[in-house]
Amino acid sequence: MFSAQRQERLLAELRGQGAVRVRDLAREFGVSELTVRRDIAALAEQGLVSKVHGGATLPSHGTAVTQRRQAPLRFAVGMVVPSLDFYWPPVVAGARVAAAALGVSIQLRGSNYDAKEDRRQMRDLVEAQQVQGLLLAPSLDGDDADEILEWIGHLPVPTILVERQPRRWTPSTRHIEWVRSDHSLGIEIAIYHLRRQGHRRIGLVVAQGSPTSVHLRHAWRTAAADPTLSGVLAMEETAVAPGGRDVMDGILRNCRLAGVTALIVHSDLHAITITKLCTEMGIDIPGDLAIVSYDDEIAHLADPAITAVRPPKGHVGRLAVELMVSRLLHGVRRPPQRVLLAPDLVVRGSSLSFTQRH
Repeated sequence: MFSAQRQERLLAELRGQGAVRVRDLAREFGVSELTVRRDIAALAEQGLVSKVHGGATLPSHGTAVTQRRQAPLRFAVGMVVPSLDFYWPPVVAGARVAAAALGVSIQLRGSNYDAKEDRRQMRDLVEAQQVQGLLLAPSLDGDDADEILEWIGHLPVPTILVERQPRRWTPSTRHIEWVRSDHSLGIEIAIYHLRRQGHRRIGLVVAQGSPTSVHLRHAWRTAAADPTLSGVLAMEETAVAPGGRDVMDGILRNCRLAGVTALIVHSDLHAITITKLCTEMGIDIPGDLAIVSYDDEIAHLADPAITAVRPPKGHVGRLAVELMVSRLLHGVRRPPQRVLLAPDLVVRGSSLSFTQRH
């Protein structure tokens, strides 16, 4: 099972039993106990479960939560996301929790980052009259973004974009609503943290082809134009494809030449690769180079553990469902809403001075 499926099953078991054991879930899911512990940790960070020795329980307010989760079914909502792994499981889990509390069933579909599959899944859900609304995460980076938005705008059910944002004006016949993480603010938070650690030459590494990278680049360019940061940032941005180890090796060598002492890296996989290369090249982290990752999926597994900007994924999913229910209940009487949620910074050893670490 994908992690999203495991976490949904785990939450279902908790709602039915009130408590679960790691050993039992590992046997039932056919995975290691470590995998189940990671799923529990991810859900606990979102406030969806409470970790206990050997397992998990509902949160301390479990009685109220259980009662709310038994709300009578009112609506069916489709949710089409580009992936059922990595970034998206916490978003889906948050949506599931809000849906259960509000009497909504979620019809989940994955499209594997395929625009044609996006449309097929949306069309199937609507034409089969399975849903009264759609939560969508389409690709909006291509030249056909306007066409996609116009097509979505003509769907016969309300739609809300999740972790996606069109430009301010769209050709759609109705206003497009959305809720997403404020990735630009996440970059600002990371820059502020590194400046407080004394860094004055900072670099940015972004993942190639990621929708998040668009917002990270925008924030980076905004920082470059900020006169209060003049001469502070090394405004160099490098797009790295998955597995781009040779490119990262070049990045580290360029950092040495340019006097860069800190890197903000999207995403965790790239940040971990860079930390491994630093070890091989004799570059001390954070003594010679501080690293801040963007995403915080697996940043804690690195050595040293990597400081990371953490988008509020679970809350994005929850709020998307709440906005949809509000739209379905109030119709056109409610004005369109477009919501940004602030990320957190989880500070770990990769960006702290020796004094602060001890």
